[in-house]
Amino acid sequence: MTPHIGQRITAQFDELSAQEQRVASFILDHFDDLAVYSAADLARLTGVSKSTVSRLFKRLGFESYRTVKDHARQLRNLGVPLVIDENAMQDEAGAPFLRHLQREQDNLQRCLNGIAPDQFAALVERLDSARHVVVIGFRNSYPLALHFRQQLIQARTQVRVVPHPNQSLAEEIVDLNAQDVVVLFGFRRRPAAFAALVDALERSPANIALIADPTAVNFASQVTWFFETPLESLSAFDSYAVANSLICLLVNGVLHQRLPEGRGRIGAISDIYTELSELETPIMSID
Repeated sequence: MTPHIGQRITAQFDELSAQEQRVASFILDHFDDLAVYSAADLARLTGVSKSTVSRLFKRLGFESYRTVKDHARQLRNLGVPLVIDENAMQDEAGAPFLRHLQREQDNLQRCLNGIAPDQFAALVERLDSARHVVVIGFRNSYPLALHFRQQLIQARTQVRVVPHPNQSLAEEIVDLNAQDVVVLFGFRRRPAAFAALVDALERSPANIALIADPTAVNFASQVTWFFETPLESLSAFDSYAVANSLICLLVNGVLHQRLPEGRGRIGAISDIYTELSELETPIMSID
């Protein structure tokens, strides 16, 4: 695999001139903002000449600053866990928490701003009335699929995650009909067969909801509902907080759509929890 820009800078840093090191350090500290800077901006902000900036890029194996930005964008879109700012989580007391909070709030705002209320209501209604709700997720999407199923099955019956471990999908989707809804989680670093799965689901009569990050937007035209869910975080690993927040919104919407039945089902489930001693008994404090 070709080394990414962070690895190239680290490998060559000691060999760079003092001025080149200033530019390289700035790139590492502001990787997420590279798209808004020009080569002239980099030169001005680091106090070097444009020729120094160009020379650095060539030493790192890039033809131009445009190729650097394209490279950075591709890495993040692919979901590569890339530590760019080594000080992102080591600032002065409290700063990482504030920056993290701001990033999570920005992600959630972007997600909610992109959801049309009528589309959200239509999916909630379909999740309520569907014959079967089939939930699919691979790799990083699998825990989200499990969580969605675990929440939704408390409000209604016939919710399943497919495929089962070490089993195939064909048997699970061959019988889908127009009364069914598929909830597909498709977050980045998807398996190679993901596009073929979307094609197969599109040919089925079922309604399809795709919950995914912006890199899945090219699948939006093939599904009934597409909810774009940002993942950006301060450092290498993606944040799925907004995805879980969206799950919370959807399942609460379904519960309130069928509140009498939902309350009855939750009560019945709780009774069986007690009968089977499946859950711990909380210790209640008495003041």
